[in-house]
Amino acid sequence: MPSPTPGSPNRVNVRRVRSALSPAVAKVVDAYERHLELERGLSAHTVRAYLGDVLSLMAHAYGLPDGEGEQRGEQRLDAIGLPVLRAWLAAQRADGAERSTLARRAASIRTFTAWAHRREHLRVDPGVRLVAPRRHRTLPTVLRQDHAADLMAASESGAAERDAVALRDHAVLELLYATGIRVSELCGLDLDDVDHDRRVLRVLGKGSKERTVPFGEPAERAVRDWLADGRPELAGGDSGRALLLGARGGRLHPGTARRIVHQALEAVPAAPDMGPHGLRHSAATHLLEGGADLRSVQELLGHATLATTQLYTHVTVERLKAIHDRTHPRS
Repeated sequence: MPSPTPGSPNRVNVRRVRSALSPAVAKVVDAYERHLELERGLSAHTVRAYLGDVLSLMAHAYGLPDGEGEQRGEQRLDAIGLPVLRAWLAAQRADGAERSTLARRAASIRTFTAWAHRREHLRVDPGVRLVAPRRHRTLPTVLRQDHAADLMAASESGAAERDAVALRDHAVLELLYATGIRVSELCGLDLDDVDHDRRVLRVLGKGSKERTVPFGEPAERAVRDWLADGRPELAGGDSGRALLLGARGGRLHPGTARRIVHQALEAVPAAPDMGPHGLRHSAATHLLEGGADLRSVQELLGHATLATTQLYTHVTVERLKAIHDRTHPRS
């Protein structure tokens, strides 16, 4: 597929497009942003993504593909009907957007038009009839259980030298795999979020939803070692109550956590390369393989719907089929 180019429907300058909107339409966009932030409690990253989709649609609808602030004709929200929505998606597809991207953006716009209809900004909701290409469901890459064991063993060996960064990296890997939490959730943990006696974390997930996630003895040892011999060496004026710290003493950045996972996996022969989300996939898959029920895994991972968690049942079935094909005499 060709990559998006400046001025294409797949890439717009949202700041310029927003400044080119009429006062009436801009007021609606501002109200939608407040709805996403305050009423739905979405993260700043998610809010930016939703607004980016809306502004991309408006740039297309009002003739502002380059985001240069040049208005073409009257801007009316009711002008964004089903034909405009379909043409917007078609333009993105022609410009190289993947099916999964189109499906996500269509869902995003349906959310906007439904909100606008409820608030009486739109007489009818055109999004209810918008159909996007179905995304191809791909199974996530996961570690084999022996690869996960080798990863933790190599990390523990490095931490045995008691270097502060190595102790932190070991705690990062153990917590990610033990709990299956998201990298943003990991980096957002404070010291008070760890209950050492009960071996549970208090995690603030998507939509500011709080949940309690247990972890095992290896992760507990790794965290205690980090707090005793690692964190004091890195802590500084910017550390605050953050559980995990960067090399300069501030709260650990998700990008650093991703680098830790990628580099650690390089030490495990034949293990696939993956980031923190791969460890999350692996944790969920290994829980199901060990006999955990789907509802419990859903709660541990903080999935809003069971359908998301069900993806891992397909992973375990595919792994079982692969084992059967390799080992059964009549496979």
